[in-house]
Amino acid sequence: MPRLSLSLDLDNKWSYMKTHGDAGWEAFPSYLDPLVEILLERLERHGLTITVFVVGQDAALAENQAALRAISDAGHEIGNHSFHHEPWLHLYSPAEIDEEISRAEEHIEAATGKRPVGFRGPGFSFSADLLEVLAKKGYLYDASTLPTFLGPLARAYYFWHSRGMPAEEREKRKKLFGTFREGLRPLKPYRWRLPSEQPLIEIPVTTMPLLRAPMHLSYLLYLARFSRFLSRFYLRLSLSLCRLRGVEPSFLLHPLDFLGGDRVDGLEFFPGMNLATDFKLRFFDDVIARLKQHFQIVTMRQHARTVAESGVGRELSPA
Repeated sequence: MPRLSLSLDLDNKWSYMKTHGDAGWEAFPSYLDPLVEILLERLERHGLTITVFVVGQDAALAENQAALRAISDAGHEIGNHSFHHEPWLHLYSPAEIDEEISRAEEHIEAATGKRPVGFRGPGFSFSADLLEVLAKKGYLYDASTLPTFLGPLARAYYFWHSRGMPAEEREKRKKLFGTFREGLRPLKPYRWRLPSEQPLIEIPVTTMPLLRAPMHLSYLLYLARFSRFLSRFYLRLSLSLCRLRGVEPSFLLHPLDFLGGDRVDGLEFFPGMNLATDFKLRFFDDVIARLKQHFQIVTMRQHARTVAESGVGRELSPA
């Protein structure tokens, strides 16, 4: 049976507020405790072990460490999701990137007892300098690419819901979600060709083959606002095309796939927040049942190690 790697970006409430340009994020408002309780119960119910990409700033705060340790103690892989969760990571200098990765790594390991071997940039942000830093630090894989042509449309949606943002902040976000060219990137895992010649595997977040439209759970929930039948059909079509094209998917989850507007306020700009928590959890159950029919669900690290051991995959330059 083909593999499907399952991961969750553990973006906290403050990180969404920060990206959106909302006041008050500096107090680090959090929903981690109720989220992690729901998440771990749901994953155990389905017998799933996944990868959770943790933000270093959350790991540095004492009030979050019990929740993060619970994820680790349940056997889930822990990944690095940067320290400051800034989707303009591609603007950082090499020295700033090194500090960002190292600081996050230190606090994540202290909080969870696990040193990350995988990284995902916030907002799918990455650069050649970032990849070089990861390779030199001995990371096994990066998972920051989203091969879709719809990045500019997602950015336009984001700015439409962020009117009033200062020009300086808009400038930082001008490449949020990438350019049209992102849709030309490979869907299957590959190796980066780096100046250091250190090995680093890229596992893209899977988009629908051929059309390159997103297929992660947040997008499916957005479609379900209009038609649950349409959303289910879209998932079935995406998975069928993956099997036909020999793509072993990397399927992405977000915290707000598990929490609706009845449990979290102030994030109405995020797609699908008009859906109730119970609806989202039932929808998650349906999607996981569909995925398990056709794929063996593994962690990102397991996926990357299989690629590394097989010797299969293209080698590409980040330029």
